[in-house]
Amino acid sequence: MKPEALIEELDNCFKKFDEITGKYNVEKIKTIGDAYLAVAGLPTADPKHAENVVRAAIEINAFMQDRFAKLGSSTFEIRIGIHSGSVVAGIVGVKKFAYDIWGDTVNTAARMEQNSEAGRINISATTYELVKDKFACEYRGEIDAKGKGMMKMYFVSMING
Repeated sequence: MKPEALIEELDNCFKKFDEITGKYNVEKIKTIGDAYLAVAGLPTADPKHAENVVRAAIEINAFMQDRFAKLGSSTFEIRIGIHSGSVVAGIVGVKKFAYDIWGDTVNTAARMEQNSEAGRINISATTYELVKDKFACEYRGEIDAKGKGMMKMYFVSMING
């Protein structure tokens, strides 16, 4: 894609992602190139944080699959990774400051995304334990995640009920 077309497509997709995440109390933290980093349960704790993130991910994935079916190589396929846990959050700097999150949970979520497949939602065992009664999930086995070792991973298949 030409750079201008890529930026326009990312803008179109990220606007839709913002709309979807807003419905589920999921907060976009930042975009990094073509990556979209979001969190639930911040700044206010939410007992349904994991469920909300998975619901948003399902809707985002459906949007992108439909878009890819219509536009083909004029858009892109996505991989989604989700992990649950504590993070450190805050604002740093003075110029162009931004709210950000840090910690092992962020790194593990990145490994979930990296080990996912196009059009799939890959979750950690920690997230699975929080959502297994709400969503049908497919156990993938233990997968070697860079810098993390062997980790149990699951694909979200569908919403239960």
